[in-house]
Amino acid sequence: MNTRDRILDGAAEVMRSRGLANTTTKEIAKAAGLSEAMLYKVFRDKVDLFLGVLTERLPQIALVQDGPPKHVGRGTVPGNLRRLMAEVVSFYLESFPIAASVFSDPDLLTRHREALQERGSGPQRVVAAVAAYLTAEQRAGRIAVTARPDVLAELLVGACLHRAFQVRFAGQTATPAQIRRFAADMVAVLGPAFSSR
Repeated sequence: MNTRDRILDGAAEVMRSRGLANTTTKEIAKAAGLSEAMLYKVFRDKVDLFLGVLTERLPQIALVQDGPPKHVGRGTVPGNLRRLMAEVVSFYLESFPIAASVFSDPDLLTRHREALQERGSGPQRVVAAVAAYLTAEQRAGRIAVTARPDVLAELLVGACLHRAFQVRFAGQTATPAQIRRFAADMVAVLGPAFSSR
């Protein structure tokens, strides 16, 4: 295992248990079995480490990672959305314990926001990817011309975020089957809003 992987594994472990705001680079270095100085040779700061954990140690969202063109016209729209929603819920379930504490530290939140903007990333990226996917499917005739891709994207992603929040707030876990069931139910309910029929 290379140094970067050791650091990210240590950071993910500590951040999951303590949250970003309460995690120190000293704790991360200890968990990784490295010196704190070594962390700064690989990562700029704690925010940079957090972004590494988000993109390399948490469940990924294929639509965001690959870009909408790779998904348009493949499979069925409901099937694609069910898979997408399951991935988004899984990502939020894993990121909540780490990221929620960032709101308790205004300076950390500002640094985090600026780092995401610098990379052209952030929470809006998920909604934008879903809206772009739905817009492309609409152009391909697989979604009704009357559908509102931007609004549907907000509804789909917002529902995933809320579900993850509810599960974490209640101190529960969600099995892959429960996540798939939630995604299927949401797509079934919202289906008429984007159906091409």
